Amino acid sequence: MNKEQFWKLIEKARDRAPDTREGSDIAAHASALLARCSAQEITAAQQTLWDLMADSYQNPLWAAAYVVNGGCSDDGFDYFRGWLIVQGRTTFERVLADPDTLAELPGVRTAANEGIDLDCEDMLSIAWNAHEKATGKELPAGAFTIRYPCLDPSWDFDFDDREEMARRLPALTALYSY
Repeated sequence: MNKEQFWKLIEKARDRAPDTREGSDIAAHASALLARCSAQEITAAQQTLWDLMADSYQNPLWAAAYVVNGGCSDDGFDYFRGWLIVQGRTTFERVLADPDTLAELPGVRTAANEGIDLDCEDMLSIAWNAHEKATGKELPAGAFTIRYPCLDPSWDFDFDDREEMARRLPALTALYSY
């Protein structure tokens, strides 16, 4: 399963989810759709998912997640990127290009007003769950790899530095009264 097919899977899952604000619903539908595929396609989907996780492993996005969720550990950043993936390709690509555009998304605005963290840990296991459902077995060891890029050193600063964060992410920090 290539990226194009993967994004189509996410859109189908979004169409089937009763509430697209609930990332876990979208992840569950994506996993169910994926379970209908061959074991080879499911394994390829797992690789594609981790390729997207690597693509989104960027300091500016991590800083945005830090603002949105009031802090962001390594695992928290994974779960935030899972949430970003369930938002669909257009949003994913737009936010990667400019993380400050998160402030324009209605779901982010609602989360800011209600004090809700944006994360979707369930997204990270859709292929594992689909493979087990389809085959009765876990994904084979070594079925995928992940190669995170080096983080941008120009973003290597303390994310608690409110002045610097406001300079780099003005819309988000204004939305979150950071």
